[in-house]
Amino acid sequence: MTQKQSTRKKSTKKKASTRKKASKKFPDKLSRRDYEFELERLQIELVKLQEWVKHKGLKVVVLFEGRDAAGKGGVIKRITQRLNPRVVRIVALTTPTERERSQWYFQRYVSQLPAAGEIVLFDRSWYNRAGVEKVMGFCTEQQYQEFLQTTPQFERELIRSGIILIKYWFSVSDDVQEKRFQERSQDPLKRWKLSAMDLESRKRWPEYSRAKDVMFKHTDLKESPWWVVNADDKKRARLNCISHLLSMIKYKDVLPKPVKIPKRPKRRVKRTPINKQNWIPEVF
Repeated sequence: MTQKQSTRKKSTKKKASTRKKASKKFPDKLSRRDYEFELERLQIELVKLQEWVKHKGLKVVVLFEGRDAAGKGGVIKRITQRLNPRVVRIVALTTPTERERSQWYFQRYVSQLPAAGEIVLFDRSWYNRAGVEKVMGFCTEQQYQEFLQTTPQFERELIRSGIILIKYWFSVSDDVQEKRFQERSQDPLKRWKLSAMDLESRKRWPEYSRAKDVMFKHTDLKESPWWVVNADDKKRARLNCISHLLSMIKYKDVLPKPVKIPKRPKRRVKRTPINKQNWIPEVF
């Protein structure tokens, strides 16, 4: 074997070894064990963040926008799973009523904003106007243009008032969205997620893409930028989004110390007989 061939062989082995290491570090599929380990670690940090927000009286607003079936709901669920609903609440508004349609567009969202010591997660927000309302023709062109001009001012006003505003856009590819729609169609536990609007959105993919680009052009602000989440892999999207959210707010660990539980009194109390109470059938 010549020196040149030997060098080439060593180089090939080195590249193969590098690829193997990279593959081991970043596997194609995140294992359930690794996912659950990281999720629990991040959820502990979310509890610390919650306590810090209460302690400092912060007001936090997080917007979750993006394509249908991009996994926004799954991320929100994992964020709130271990948190206090009195501190962290989800806002998912339905179609506006006739009265709400006659109000200032942002009015019904303003009423949901946090007080001191609260975090509000908007599962869809005022950006409905820049997406579904624009594409589906639920607003006039004048209302749409007004929204694009007014939103930066509105968000700057929120920030000046002391609100921490964080905006996430969940990006999913056409193929992955199609796959998730098909899964929802077949799964009776998920079929309720498929609305007529979702099905119509599949037909208008290019229109939604253009609307998203225009929305970013007007509202990707220095003070409140859009943060894009690659949502093709649900597990990674959840971990990445939670990790980023934690990085956006400087917090300290102010968790209360372990509490000593007092012993229960041993004195007897006259109780209602068990057979006098209405017990549910033990089917399982």
